[in-house]
Amino acid sequence: MIPKIIELPKIYDKRGNLSFFEHPNQLPFEIKRTYWIYDVPGGELRGSHAFKEQQEFIIALSGSFDVVIHDGKEEQRFSLNRSYYGLYIPKMFWRRLENFSTNSLALIVSDKEYNVNDYIRDFEEFKILAYEK
Repeated sequence: MIPKIIELPKIYDKRGNLSFFEHPNQLPFEIKRTYWIYDVPGGELRGSHAFKEQQEFIIALSGSFDVVIHDGKEEQRFSLNRSYYGLYIPKMFWRRLENFSTNSLALIVSDKEYNVNDYIRDFEEFKILAYEK
């Protein structure tokens, strides 16, 4: 599988719109963990790691930020700035979140519970492992 933008249903209502995601209709995995990133100071980066097994789906619930992914050979940038679409990232893709706008809120759901051993935090090690896959 490859990283891709997934557009979510958008239910229009004059009182305010509603979007949602669920498995298997929008997400290719069952959700085991949910977390969010907020109050990121200007110029800071988040992420800068890959997962051996974990898949993620990232949404900008508020504001905007960029997700830069790397497959070990090439880099790709996705700008997230709408709450009705998100970025699916399969396992073994390096990811970095940057360019956070003021008051941005990143929501991340994954198919695994937290496991420190699933993280690859050294980019050079990641490139070697990615090349082997």
